[in-house]
Amino acid sequence: MDTTKEVKISTADPSAIGLFGLAIVTFVASTQKLGWTEGLGLVIPWAIFLGGIAQFYASVLDSKHNNTFGTTAFGAYGLFWMGVGMSWFVQAGVFGEVLQASVDTRQLGVVYLGYLIFTLFMTIGAAETNKVLFSIFVMIDFLFIGLALSSFGIMEHGMHLLAAYSELIIALLSFYGAGANVLNKHFGFNFLPIGKPFGIFKKEAFEKKDKTVKA
Repeated sequence: MDTTKEVKISTADPSAIGLFGLAIVTFVASTQKLGWTEGLGLVIPWAIFLGGIAQFYASVLDSKHNNTFGTTAFGAYGLFWMGVGMSWFVQAGVFGEVLQASVDTRQLGVVYLGYLIFTLFMTIGAAETNKVLFSIFVMIDFLFIGLALSSFGIMEHGMHLLAAYSELIIALLSFYGAGANVLNKHFGFNFLPIGKPFGIFKKEAFEKKDKTVKA
């Protein structure tokens, strides 16, 4: 007689390490944008390892939780920071003068615009996670607005500042979110409040609306 056994493997919630990676890279990058520090030489390692690899690692673990939202968010933003780090290498001439001479920052503007579109619908999803995560996504929206418009040369100084301060706020919120995720799980209760979902997008409401339209 054949018997089937199911083996359940539990994995820890990777949100804290993903948010910590986001916090570190946006913290150090915002200081460069604000003029508090200079150059990108020591921003690049943190962009690749914390912004990129840490978030992508969280994405892989979230997929094991069957968490489509977390997998997509951490994966997309992790790959973003890897791409940004590589772009900085190109602009610095690491891969040769030919590539450096052919740089057109408007192409980065197109990337930022694409990520803005992506972040807008992810912000809708974040509304039904918790208020801290929702606030992070709102500030990421402003970050990409600032980055995109400044890359296209539209209100360049003002948009640069918008991106810089948005990035700094993202860092602070992400530090809080990472700490809350760790301590709340560790203590087994809400040691640090993160705010309940807004409850705007309820399945029952949409089903009721759908039935009304069909009727």
